Amino acid sequence: MSGLLTSRNEKSSGGARSKQCPVGQDLAALGKKWTFHILRSISTEHVDRFNQLLRALPGLTPRVLIMRLNELESCRLIRAVTIQERPRMVRWVMTEKGNDTVPILEGYAAYVAKWHPNASLKNHLAKRVSLPTISELLARKAQSNDQMTRRLVVGAPRTPSNA
Repeated sequence: MSGLLTSRNEKSSGGARSKQCPVGQDLAALGKKWTFHILRSISTEHVDRFNQLLRALPGLTPRVLIMRLNELESCRLIRAVTIQERPRMVRWVMTEKGNDTVPILEGYAAYVAKWHPNASLKNHLAKRVSLPTISELLARKAQSNDQMTRRLVVGAPRTPSNA
């Protein structure tokens, strides 16, 4: 019984990753949020640079993208190809193992299309708040000033009823 507890604790700590089942590691990596979209972008849409991936997947944060790229690289599904040393620039490419996941991704996309036809990337993204432009802010301010002017009675003393 104590051996079971020890092995579970070792597996839950980050140092025992190599002792875990490689199939389980791959499935865990493929099942994480954004992984499907990242792999699809790299493999089929040829979006292979960090900032391109961020732009292609609205709602994906740089921190999560770094985490997912590192996980996919550690599972040997993708690899970094250095474009330039200083400043360091890389592009991400599918490995042979990663290319073998493409039919899985396509199958899952077909499943989603059949059983969740209205689902899209937009359905599970946090909605971005669009900030107003300067001209919109100025228009709001002018409208607010007009409303304040209409409320005030010209020449009348300010009382709580007309303030």
